Amino acid sequence: MKNLVDMMTTARVLPVLTINTEAEALAVTKALAAGGLHAVEITLRTPGALAAIAAVKKARPDFIVAAGTIRTVVDMRAVAAAGVDFAVSPGFTPALSACARELGLPFLPGVSTPSEIIAGTECGHTSFKLFPAEAVGGIPLLKALVSPFAGITFCPTGGIGPHNFLDYLALPNVLCIGGSWMVESALVKQERWTSIEQLSRDCVVELNRV
Repeated sequence: MKNLVDMMTTARVLPVLTINTEAEALAVTKALAAGGLHAVEITLRTPGALAAIAAVKKARPDFIVAAGTIRTVVDMRAVAAAGVDFAVSPGFTPALSACARELGLPFLPGVSTPSEIIAGTECGHTSFKLFPAEAVGGIPLLKALVSPFAGITFCPTGGIGPHNFLDYLALPNVLCIGGSWMVESALVKQERWTSIEQLSRDCVVELNRV
């Protein structure tokens, strides 16, 4: 089983992708890779998501592929069967945590409050998705969480873009960020693969400057 912290640290930027077909997923990940990004979160918001996850893992075994919007144990089992590297949820429940543990699947649960973080740590988690990051306090909240939650790390997602992603990544308790600016639905719908590649390349350039 791959280590969740290692995958988050390697990714640093996790493009959050809502996809309709396998062909779209393969085209987008090709563009991401050409731009220098090698991780993606494919959300379970469309009927084609599971097939897309399996197709990307088969075509690009080197890619870190996460499955997002996990809300039920049925979702968790389905993405594990599809070969995903780790599961991501907008929230946290002990049932989801127990299912992931049973499956041996790394799991990044979503939190937005200190109480949810404590509940997650009681189930053995030390890394969380802060969601929706900007809406629940963003950078000031993450700074406030450093001292009382030493050793806990986050992947903030929600409201993060090219204007602020480096500010988030500069925080000591942030390992990676989730964002969709380089894979926005309009770009995918219009098959603007070169735009996705360029936005990814721009992102990598900024990452390499820090």
